[in-house]
Amino acid sequence: MECAEKMSEEKIITSLLTEKRVFPPPPAISKKAWVKNMAQYREMWKESIEDPDKFWGKLVDSITWIKKPTKIWDDSKFPPIAQWFVDGKLNTTYNAIDRHINEGKGDKVAIYWEGDDPNDTRVLTYNDLLEEVCKFGNVLLKAGLKKGDKIVIWLPMIPELVITMLAAARFGIIHSVVFAGFSAGAVKDRIIDSNARILITADGTFRAGKKIPLKEKVHKLLEETPSIERVVVVKQVGLKTPMKEGRDTWWHDEIKNQPTECVYEEVNAEDPLFILYTSGTTGKPKGVIHTTAGYLIYAAYSHKIIFDIHEDSIFFCSADIGWITRHTYIVYGPLLNGATEVMFEGVPSYPSFERYWEIIEKYKVNIFYTAPTAIRLLMKEGEELPNKHDLSSLRILGSVGELINPEAWMWYYQVIGKEKCPIVDTWWQTETGGIMITPLPGATPLKPGSASRPFFGVKAEVLRDDGTPAAPNEEGYLVITSAWPAMLRGVGQNPQRFQKTYWDRFPGKYYSGDGAKIDKDGYIWILGRLDDVLKVSGHRMGTMEIESALVSHPAVAEAAIVPKEHPIKGHAIFAYVILKKIITPTDDLKKELKNHVRGEIGPIATPDEIYFAADLPKTRSGKIMRRILKAIVNETDVGNITTLANPQIVKALWEDYQLRK
Repeated sequence: MECAEKMSEEKIITSLLTEKRVFPPPPAISKKAWVKNMAQYREMWKESIEDPDKFWGKLVDSITWIKKPTKIWDDSKFPPIAQWFVDGKLNTTYNAIDRHINEGKGDKVAIYWEGDDPNDTRVLTYNDLLEEVCKFGNVLLKAGLKKGDKIVIWLPMIPELVITMLAAARFGIIHSVVFAGFSAGAVKDRIIDSNARILITADGTFRAGKKIPLKEKVHKLLEETPSIERVVVVKQVGLKTPMKEGRDTWWHDEIKNQPTECVYEEVNAEDPLFILYTSGTTGKPKGVIHTTAGYLIYAAYSHKIIFDIHEDSIFFCSADIGWITRHTYIVYGPLLNGATEVMFEGVPSYPSFERYWEIIEKYKVNIFYTAPTAIRLLMKEGEELPNKHDLSSLRILGSVGELINPEAWMWYYQVIGKEKCPIVDTWWQTETGGIMITPLPGATPLKPGSASRPFFGVKAEVLRDDGTPAAPNEEGYLVITSAWPAMLRGVGQNPQRFQKTYWDRFPGKYYSGDGAKIDKDGYIWILGRLDDVLKVSGHRMGTMEIESALVSHPAVAEAAIVPKEHPIKGHAIFAYVILKKIITPTDDLKKELKNHVRGEIGPIATPDEIYFAADLPKTRSGKIMRRILKAIVNETDVGNITTLANPQIVKALWEDYQLRK
């Protein structure tokens, strides 16, 4: 443990509870940023809350309208519904592609596509993108689809995914993208719930060099989806694929003789743009509805301001389009801003752990937006790999998808950003449509692990159980009390579920389901899903704080905390820990880790049990499925595990836990 002791003496990291460091915005970033200091931020935020008509009205001309709106927003039904740019008419795809071509930017690169295999690449200019969108748009029209119809898209991270979304949006057809890592059963559920007429999928997907079938998996289940009239299949990996005559066709056959031009449909501001199902793996899928104008303006504006997007920016978001992150910040936000983006099919560890750094160097990426899970994964491999590559093009780093512990934040800041790139640690949800709480790179002093402050139009509060405001640094429930343009408009055709899920817990306020605290400086610290909150001897604690304390120990790579039922304390604290490669698990190390948490947070947070694991159950987007770990230690049903990237680990963990009892 000499290495661990040395790193501990260097005091690389502290826990969320004791984090005191503050990093000011680099002057070079502030000078060119859209928001240059906190005074400007406060003035703009105040106007956005007190006079939404004026604030958002200034952004009306940021997109092109068929009929310019005369009413910015209608709050007569808020809560829960606010409508934005109410009487306007527009077209999404025109604003994402045609508009830039008409401004003379048709030859600008829209998408650099990087395949799972580093030798598999494509480049699409805005001109190229329009041609491909029109060809597939004509396929949809030929199939008889019209405004208001629905399609389900189950594709890997290939350009055809973006093309299909924009082709649908060109005619007011509502798209619902399903993450390629989900099961065929999940696809069937979403088809049935949305009543989709067409499925667009692929023969398969590449993942770390392996060919994983898609169409084959869903083929038989399509007999249980009577609404599906057509299935269009992209030939991506060359797998033999079952096809039903009269229903299933190949993408390349469909587009072969299609014109490269097509008209576009006029849609109303509040017409639905897409449905995206939340990623829960139990129960009926929850289809979140996002409408057109408010979502588009919020997506474009938040992308521009938060990531400091300029004409020459190269933006790389590593998330999958099956999640809201890439809907907003790889499809709609960047393309509305006429930006150049990198789209990546693969994983950060294939063919080596250098893959992200190779991509950043190759395309001279300026803004890199990824998940804490990926950061921690790459951090385990050390500094040598990123230091082999020229990352000097980077200006802004971003974090999304889950909480980032201070140690990972510092590694990202120091090793990848060389202490020159501000980190925008963003909090938002499928339901919010866009980033809600974030630093602004040229304005906000950064505190490692804090999501910082609300974005424009967002008023956030932390409440106690009884609905009263929590005191500074007191943990509570994160709610949003304002309306914002990208907010969800409903959950499928179920207004009761919409009301109960988001608006009944604290009447009139959007209930996020996350715990948080606000410090004395007004910074918001997200503490994780309230499902993950422990109550130990009457004390409520967020799992993130304990996990961060564990990960701050130099021997620990990852940690997951779950509550274990306890007859006296209510919950005992059970810790799953993945050690760094050079560390050997021992009973003495368990004692050391317990003492470390005790010293970082206090005796109440000391884990009752620590279990050293080689791996943890994770979704394909990298999120640790704590509900499964919780089920294992409480010996209850683990539920659906088909959407995991590594479902085999569940059986191994369950059997090992039974042996160790």
